[in-house]
Amino acid sequence: MQDLSNTTFRDYMRVLFRQKAVVVTTFIIVMVTVTVGLMLKTPVYEASVKMLVSATKEVEASYYRDLATVQNVGVIATQSEIVKSDPILDRTVRALGLYDLPLDYEKRFCSPLKSYFVNLKVKMLNAKLERLKPIDQKGYRYRMAMDQLRESISIDPVRDTSLFYIKVRDFSGYGAAILANVVSRSYVIFDLEQQVAELQLKYGEKHLAVTQLKDNITQMEKNLNGEPVSNIEAIGPASIKIIEQAEIPIEPTGLPKIFTFVLAFIMSIILGVIMAFIFEYLDQTIKQPKDIEALFNIPFLGAVPKMKFPKTVSVMPVFRDVSDQLRLVMKNQNIKSLLIAGPDLKEGTTTIIANLAAYLSHQKTLKVLIVDANFRDAGMHRMFKLKQSPGLADILCENIDLSEVIQQVNPYLYVLPTGTTHNNPITFLDSPKMHEFIVEAKKKFDIVLLDCADMKSYKDPLILSSLVDGVIILISENKTRWQAIERVLSLLKEHKLNLLGAILNKRTYVIPKFVYERV
Repeated sequence: MQDLSNTTFRDYMRVLFRQKAVVVTTFIIVMVTVTVGLMLKTPVYEASVKMLVSATKEVEASYYRDLATVQNVGVIATQSEIVKSDPILDRTVRALGLYDLPLDYEKRFCSPLKSYFVNLKVKMLNAKLERLKPIDQKGYRYRMAMDQLRESISIDPVRDTSLFYIKVRDFSGYGAAILANVVSRSYVIFDLEQQVAELQLKYGEKHLAVTQLKDNITQMEKNLNGEPVSNIEAIGPASIKIIEQAEIPIEPTGLPKIFTFVLAFIMSIILGVIMAFIFEYLDQTIKQPKDIEALFNIPFLGAVPKMKFPKTVSVMPVFRDVSDQLRLVMKNQNIKSLLIAGPDLKEGTTTIIANLAAYLSHQKTLKVLIVDANFRDAGMHRMFKLKQSPGLADILCENIDLSEVIQQVNPYLYVLPTGTTHNNPITFLDSPKMHEFIVEAKKKFDIVLLDCADMKSYKDPLILSSLVDGVIILISENKTRWQAIERVLSLLKEHKLNLLGAILNKRTYVIPKFVYERV
């Protein structure tokens, strides 16, 4: 229930400042999450080797002839799976001794925070290894190395060509280049071994071609240290050829940390703003004076700022606008008695009535009477430090005269406490005697202000509303829900009672003054 027809830029700013806790909390959560995520992410480098599927073999087997005619996509996909196969990974793992790498290898490159979790992981692995036999421990470390290497390899085909990249990731740029070179060379050796097997079946082990291929394999195995070799040595006679060897990457993969951090900073602000408007939309309380007139079509009589009221009632300038508006309305409609009630629990009617009456009486032109009819939670006597009894209950039940129980605060302000009674207040509030009392009070005073229980929990306000000249509802900003106001308005309309308007309590000015003056 929010009127957007007259929404201004200032209204949007008010939402952001009102929901600043949501904005700040969202910002902090996003930034902390991203920061921790970056700290938990160890930089990874990626090196690549460009490969060519040439489909040229030393033997004219049907399989090799078909390579030249089948679609490149299928060939590349097949070769991609071969790259990650156990024979190639096994040769790489054994050549580089990857199974002997320290379990906490990552600690050399990660942040102190990530190092803590690496230690936990290593501790669990060591506990698992201790339960195995020595020979099984070696096998377990070997399989770990194989699996980690397989996960670090990715294949990236070059579209519409017979080329593809073997990409290998490692925490070290130098390590990534070494791994990529060894994997690609192991791949070439594997291809040469396939040719040797084919030639042996056709010509036997003594054939010159077989001997040459075996020499090539022996030579390439010497280069399984990953160090760069000449292009001729890298290309070799295999149907799988190395076109470009791996170079040491300069930067880790992914977005730079500073870029990620800046992007997170911007996105956290945007998300915070979005969350602020979502919370504002979900909040069904009254937030500003124009909501009262726009949503409920009732007059707005003024606002009382959110503040800590002193324990002793005094004349406060913040009630000037409300009292002036109230006097104007009462004069125009010839009204002398008013009931100020809240549609919900603890709206602060007692405090507002007491301070509003004190300001009205300070003008020394009107005699003001406060009638405390809130038998459910009497508090007016405490506001003025008066005796609770005798009071209204004694007038209605014991036929005591008003002049005998009324208590004077100053020459223009009088208070009638509730008094004490064990009866249900409804029995004497809804009686001819109460009506007679209101009539008598109006004759002796210029303004009669009644305080009573809240409209949500009790029928007392509805009964008293029919006895006074007008009713004012007290709404608390960011507390009173519009459903509660609608219910009260429906009851007042149903009983044809005179609703003068509403006062907004606990008014806040969320936009700082220096911003408010410029938007």
